[in-house]
Amino acid sequence: MTSFTAKVIDPVGLHARPASVLTKEASKFASDIKIKCGEKEGNLKSIMNVMALAVKSGAEITIEASGDDEKQAIVAIEQAMKDNSII
Repeated sequence: MTSFTAKVIDPVGLHARPASVLTKEASKFASDIKIKCGEKEGNLKSIMNVMALAVKSGAEITIEASGDDEKQAIVAIEQAMKDNSII
């Protein structure tokens, strides 16, 4: 398993646009990818799971990937989050 933790800086949190960016990027990989925020977690490949977490600006999230391409998935997702000013 590979993971990273980051603080959400998008002023509105993980609303529809950033959730869409994350699910689109995560769906490119075969690995199981989860997003965690506090005690809640969801499948990062499901926009409904991501939006149901209701992640607010300033919240700390952890992205975890496990599978054959987990390292590539984590690098790509982290970069997508930086490129879109999510973290």
